[in-house]
Amino acid sequence: MSENEKLRGNAWVYGDNVDTDVIIPARYLTTSTPDKLAPHCMEDIDTTFASSVKPGDIIVGGNNFGCGSSREHAPIAIKAAGVSCVIAGSFARIFFRNAINIGLPILECPEATEPGAVNKGDALDVDLSTGVIENKTNGKIFTAQPVPEFLQRLFTVGGLVPYVRERLGKAS
Repeated sequence: MSENEKLRGNAWVYGDNVDTDVIIPARYLTTSTPDKLAPHCMEDIDTTFASSVKPGDIIVGGNNFGCGSSREHAPIAIKAAGVSCVIAGSFARIFFRNAINIGLPILECPEATEPGAVNKGDALDVDLSTGVIENKTNGKIFTAQPVPEFLQRLFTVGGLVPYVRERLGKAS
């Protein structure tokens, strides 16, 4: 992903209070290797997700997405599965921070999570720089807070650690 690029993908829609234990079940936490976590992403809430998700697809969750434990495994599994971003009414704070740390774009947009706003399989376009979320299937448009340029860069380079390395390299 490069800055100011639109994210495009089909929607995977889940409800409120999707916790980290259903995003990546505890029985798989013997590793933090992304390609080992991806095949088990969402399996306790949606057995078809890991085998059907396509690169670029977008998860749309309700309120309090990512609640539960503080493990980074959950956003790592989502990103490794190929999801380009997560849109939710709200995020659990630790999930929010972990997603940013590992370079998974997230947007809070309660309107996009209302019943019928986005349905499973709908084609979505997301512009991080403007916060505009367009449902290409039903024509509805929603607006989240735009993502600041430095966060867009952080997402582009793959997370906080690569971003800091890049910044330090430019400073030396």
